[in-house]
Amino acid sequence: MSILTELTRMWLTRSVRPFVFRGEYDRALSFEGCENLGLYVHIPFCRQLCGFCPYCKQVFDPEACGRYLDALLREIRQVGGRLAGKKEVTSLYFGGGTPALAADRLGELVRALEEHFTITQGIGVELHPDDVTVPVLRTLKQAGVTKLSIGVQSFQEKCQKLLGRGAADRAAMARALAAVPFETVSMDFIFALPGQTFQDLKADLEAAFQSGANHAAIYPFIDFTFTSSAIPPMAKGEKRALLDRITQYCQDKGYARGSIWTFSSRPEASYSSMTRESFLGFGCSAATLLRDQFKINTFSVEEYCKRTDRGELPTALTLRFTRRQRMVYYLFWSAYSTRVDARDFQRFFGVPLKKMYGLELAAAKGLGLVTEKDGVYSMTPRGAFYYHYYESFYTLAYIDKMWGLLRENPFPAGMEL
Repeated sequence: MSILTELTRMWLTRSVRPFVFRGEYDRALSFEGCENLGLYVHIPFCRQLCGFCPYCKQVFDPEACGRYLDALLREIRQVGGRLAGKKEVTSLYFGGGTPALAADRLGELVRALEEHFTITQGIGVELHPDDVTVPVLRTLKQAGVTKLSIGVQSFQEKCQKLLGRGAADRAAMARALAAVPFETVSMDFIFALPGQTFQDLKADLEAAFQSGANHAAIYPFIDFTFTSSAIPPMAKGEKRALLDRITQYCQDKGYARGSIWTFSSRPEASYSSMTRESFLGFGCSAATLLRDQFKINTFSVEEYCKRTDRGELPTALTLRFTRRQRMVYYLFWSAYSTRVDARDFQRFFGVPLKKMYGLELAAAKGLGLVTEKDGVYSMTPRGAFYYHYYESFYTLAYIDKMWGLLRENPFPAGMEL
């Protein structure tokens, strides 16, 4: 584990106690009182596996996918069935993998969720560029989908070769998106690839907005230890210069910044499956965040199906937060949106933000990382870069270790971070 993340954790939690995950779970989740609750569903199947992708996935097999979708319905009904009525939630996102491989049954999953939840802010689905066709888009729209996230990664040939990806057919995507419009069309790109230039990223963004996107995400390349990718990381100074230039370009174009890595041509266009105070995750590898706990499901499709078939939750690991640990988790993901509202923090925890982290906020302002107006702390470009820089350490120190373990053992006894 990086010494940087370990020292940061001890300072912000005011404790040497690590995050302790145990191989246990509650047989019934208590989420009725959670506000701003989101939903996430994981579909782990892909036509082929990309070496750079760290997410839980396996090669598509129709029979295995069918069994898995049946298991998903069981988990949804088990978790949602504890509600006396219907619970209002913000949004629903399908991720993967390639959820479009199950497009014909997404409507069935949506209806199962709507038996227990009222979705107020739309339904999003991740797509491979090859799935951006009129028939697939019509099927998704009929299922209730309102937002798309298309994993382009890059339109540039040199970057596509690095990633082992084929060229996306921009013209075909544009025709399909024009024929079947959606509220939000986001296109994802990987940032900080070796040899990638400002002109490459600028061309990617221009191509995205010309091809029907109204939102774009520029995610940093992270070299996970368990992936087969041999791509070397970009140097820190080069990465910062590239991020600063593309951010300035987006601001000059009038694009609204919705988070550290996302920009939209329309302020109302948004796509984020992670910036929620609380969320329920369904499917293998899906995480659930509640007021007092974080849990993650097994990464094994086979074991996931077995657990749900027995009427048990497929949880692999559970973290029961201390109060300070929950505050750190809250602030980390709130900051992803580039702003933290002290009023929201006080509503959630019942204590003023300055009382808990006044020294840190003053230091961040003094270092030019944030500005503050009416209790809202907003990141400067300098602050956004260092958030990105720290997030890379967090990913390698925490997520890499956890996901690596879960890939090897479907139900580990526990772990400490």
